[in-house]
Amino acid sequence: MRLVTFTPHNGRGQRAGALIRNDTKVVDLARAHRERHGGRAAALASVLAIAEGGPDALDRAYEVVKGAERRTPQAVLPRSAVRLLAPIPVPPQMRDCLCFEKHLLQGFAAARRVRARSAPDPEAALREMEEKGILAVPEVWYERPIYYKPSRFSVIGTETDIRWPSYSKLLDFELEFGFYIGTPGKDIAKARARAHIFGYTIFNDISARDEQTLEMPGQLGPGKGKDFDGGNAMGPCLVTADELTDPYTLDMAVRVNGEEWGRGNSREMHWKFEDLIAHTSRSETLHAGEFFGSGTVGNGCGLEHMRFLKPGDVIELEVERIGVLRNRVVAG
Repeated sequence: MRLVTFTPHNGRGQRAGALIRNDTKVVDLARAHRERHGGRAAALASVLAIAEGGPDALDRAYEVVKGAERRTPQAVLPRSAVRLLAPIPVPPQMRDCLCFEKHLLQGFAAARRVRARSAPDPEAALREMEEKGILAVPEVWYERPIYYKPSRFSVIGTETDIRWPSYSKLLDFELEFGFYIGTPGKDIAKARARAHIFGYTIFNDISARDEQTLEMPGQLGPGKGKDFDGGNAMGPCLVTADELTDPYTLDMAVRVNGEEWGRGNSREMHWKFEDLIAHTSRSETLHAGEFFGSGTVGNGCGLEHMRFLKPGDVIELEVERIGVLRNRVVAG
């Protein structure tokens, strides 16, 4: 199922829905249930509620979607009549990981060039950083899946403008996808980890590269390089795990103003989602609705190509079988 959170253009409030007809229509799940069975279905009140409700809630969603155009036509809306928010607009928790080695190798090399540009002698500064191993892939990355926690309050959906942060001159996109936890758990074995995934979506981890390169030597992870309103774009939908049985064969591409800037495939992941779940759940309970990002696929950000965004640019991230996440960058 392709779950969404939406707001009708002619109404208010957030609704849980399911995309049908090649994503051209949306079934209002709670309304379809009410019109078919009467009464309120708390399990269909939001996409988070469906994730928390487990298989029974998902089965109920499938039941009301089946034949909805015929049985409950008033609950079926044209895609053009709604605004899609992020699948879960405020996730209970977010973690963004670093699963793609190619991105790290290329990204760190480019970050050294960005920092060296501000030095009196850029070439000498670049050589010094390379000799000292500054902005190099840390050995710990090969030992364990590392991550940081993005702001769950900065999430936006597809077709929502990204406002340029006032303190940055180098704004960048990151082509990622990721998963939501369904079944909660603690100390989850890698062999059982896939069963805890509820579904998948696309993630654009917008980054202020100039600020990020300045703060990363502090060794506390990204701060204002990542944290600003609207910096975490997600969507367009959540594809449930039963419909995307293999997340490691997906083509991924990014376009800016219709021009392809980068392409990769999820098979290139060094760390798999099962690794992330097993690692993070050690002595810690993972809850339904928590989101994990894959990190950027190789060639999936402007930094790797030394090309950066400008106001007015339209970014499209496409991941096979999930869809296209589209956002425009506007001046802050």
